[in-house]
Amino acid sequence: MSKSAKPVAAGVAEEIEECPRCGKPLPFCICDSIAPIDNRIELLILQHPQEQDRTLGTARLAAQQLTNATHKVGLSWPSLSKILGREVDPQQWAILYLGSAKVADLATDRDVVAIDRKGELEEHQRGILRDLEGVVLLDGTWSQAKALWWRNAWMLKCRRIILGPAKPSLYGKLRKEPRRDGLSTIEAAGMVLARLENRPEIETQLNATFQRMLTQYRDVQTTMPELAPKPKKRDYRRPENRRGKKYASS
Repeated sequence: MSKSAKPVAAGVAEEIEECPRCGKPLPFCICDSIAPIDNRIELLILQHPQEQDRTLGTARLAAQQLTNATHKVGLSWPSLSKILGREVDPQQWAILYLGSAKVADLATDRDVVAIDRKGELEEHQRGILRDLEGVVLLDGTWSQAKALWWRNAWMLKCRRIILGPAKPSLYGKLRKEPRRDGLSTIEAAGMVLARLENRPEIETQLNATFQRMLTQYRDVQTTMPELAPKPKKRDYRRPENRRGKKYASS
């Protein structure tokens, strides 16, 4: 446990001092081990207000490690330009939003693809992905990501991309995903940027950071269980069944 952490009664993690950079309680912080990554394609992470998991969340961690990244918490914004504070062309940006679409259902050998409003493959994949200036990631459960998608009409002006990862998330049993292509925000960021910039080291570095975060969590869970209780099972049943939450990869 960090020397600067405040002593607290068992089970009151909220009283532990937070790291000003990653926002995690100090026993969970791995900021000192993070090496910055200079990414050419800009990353914008939009986080649902109810998805601010201080111990297992990765949105702030991803934004912190990437030099060309922005992290915003909220439900709606008038436009992409308003969020970024400058004029941008939405057509030069893509939003990672799975919805019901799956790469496995499409006739492609790519693991990052652009799709149209019908969920079908866009033509000229190589050109679309090559010309992107930025990517928006939606951070939240299925229902939270869907809420962000429907509350921000400007997103329909952007390209839409989905992922088809070969392996499931590194979260493992810590946070069960309802679909194989459901990744943490930091994993999704690494995969997208690595493919778009043709720099596999980006994915390697971000995944390594994520793995260190998970190792740190498990260590705290062992030595200070009152600060890192086992995560509660999240209800991932689809909203079409009118029960539970729907998880979004990002």
